[in-house]
Amino acid sequence: MTAADEPVLLTTEGRTARITLNRPRALNALTHPMVERIDEALTAWEHDPTVETVVLTGAGERGLCAGGDIRSIYEDARTGGSASAAFWRDEYRLNARIARYPKPYVALMDGIVMGGGVGLSAHGSIRIVTERSRIAMPETGIGFVPDVGGTYLLGLAPGKVGTHLALTGAPVGAADALLCGLADHFVPADLLPRLLADLTTTGVRDVLERHVRQPPPGELAGQRAWIDACYRADTVEDILTHLRAHPAPEAARAAETLTGKSPTALKVTLAALRRARRLGPLERVLEQEYRISCAALSSHDLTEGIRAQVIDKDRAPKWSPDTLAEVGDADVARFFAPPEPSGPEPSRPGSGLGLAALASAQEVPW
Repeated sequence: MTAADEPVLLTTEGRTARITLNRPRALNALTHPMVERIDEALTAWEHDPTVETVVLTGAGERGLCAGGDIRSIYEDARTGGSASAAFWRDEYRLNARIARYPKPYVALMDGIVMGGGVGLSAHGSIRIVTERSRIAMPETGIGFVPDVGGTYLLGLAPGKVGTHLALTGAPVGAADALLCGLADHFVPADLLPRLLADLTTTGVRDVLERHVRQPPPGELAGQRAWIDACYRADTVEDILTHLRAHPAPEAARAAETLTGKSPTALKVTLAALRRARRLGPLERVLEQEYRISCAALSSHDLTEGIRAQVIDKDRAPKWSPDTLAEVGDADVARFFAPPEPSGPEPSRPGSGLGLAALASAQEVPW
């Protein structure tokens, strides 16, 4: 493998260090070695006085990152899930590190940004979207739950917009990402090369002043009435009832979307979002997400969802249970319970993420 074929390219130029996710054929899907390489680079650059700004980009024309390598997760989950648990542990720690990185961390969220791609970008201090941005947390469609701090980010979105996006997995464009707090600035895609060049010689604030523009109109601001009215219900069943009864055609489409998702994942996602609002700092939410993710490795729906969407591509998952009514409180509660000693998370002191203690000890640097 030549240097140009490495899955993560690390370069420095002038005042800027740059991380390029370099798996364009896989839409830059994230692997464990990629997470480790990024973390090592951030460590080095944090203590390098010549590096003033870190920039995250994705190779290719389609997007920054489509998420984790779920084919690998599928194979691992069928044989115990220990590799996936280790991957998530390091990935979530990296997400927390990005959120507290002491130097400007500029994420170019151009094109498709989903799942793990959101974790690498939306926790950064400067998040830039373009007219090509399509940002989503689509996990309920594969029997999983929004992770990488997704329940934290969506829990902070205005009204019930975050609940709508978490349950349906609907993608949003630039203006809606700004509305939801998933991004900070809009820059037209054709200005990105100039922005990257300017960052090598000029401070971030001055560069942003040169290139930030107003985004094209979004959709969610005009849909807040039905979203807030329907998703304020306490259960997924009641949310569906409200969506089906609402006269807005978008509400009916959302209800139809939800009927195709994993019933268990929907209920666990709603509970995780509501709990995340009470947990406080990102680190505590990531600890919760890690517990949920490890529990999902032993669930039927995660492997079945990946099989249907990615492996066989028949788009016809057979969820178990296959109705919301069959998913009881105990079924949801097990995703939040401490892992069993024989589970994918090692049963030793400190075997979780070890992030919660940091939440009260550090200040967000921006």
